[in-house]
Amino acid sequence: MLKAVLFDMDGVIVDTEPLHRKAYFKMFSDVDISVDEDLYASFTGQSTINICKRLVSHFSLSYSPEYLVKQKRYHFKYLFENDSDLRLIDGVLDLIKDYHANNMKLVVASSASMPNINRIFERFDLNQYFMGKFSGADLKQSKPHPEIFIKAAAHTGFKKSECMVIEDSTNGIKAANAAGIFCVGFKSPHSSHQDYSLADIIITEYSEITSDKALSLFN
Repeated sequence: MLKAVLFDMDGVIVDTEPLHRKAYFKMFSDVDISVDEDLYASFTGQSTINICKRLVSHFSLSYSPEYLVKQKRYHFKYLFENDSDLRLIDGVLDLIKDYHANNMKLVVASSASMPNINRIFERFDLNQYFMGKFSGADLKQSKPHPEIFIKAAAHTGFKKSECMVIEDSTNGIKAANAAGIFCVGFKSPHSSHQDYSLADIIITEYSEITSDKALSLFN
């Protein structure tokens, strides 16, 4: 029986991708590199530090990965406070309230940094619904490694077989699959160039996994 739901955040709860994209490309400009769409798409679901390590290696940069992280987060913070593009994904608040009202334990398991997770949760008043928050930036391994979902599932106190992950990225779906947790692949307009082949089911709208429909998947 389904007892807990583990949410990714970017692209699943909130549409921060336009802001992250703007922040990354401002950082790319800062360090004078040109990142094409295929390379940028491959970053989805990975932590900022791991992305920046890849950039330093790929472009043989003299800058440290930590410097790139600092620049990207500086731009994101400014955009978060000043850009009007930030909004919740359509239907997700109703879904969260539905799950919470039906006594499911909710945990966010995101590659975003904890300050960014907290900014989102405070801005949209989401803390009341979630029992835990996990940031990939605080863990040894980044998605597609399963560490974050293994820890998030354990935090609920339930078996992995009683948990469900909602993910929109190739790396996140791989991580859920490697963790042995049922995975819903959310194919949204905000998630391009992603591979959903390892997801247990694929949806395009949250009305497809309301609490009663989600429970039926575990019967």
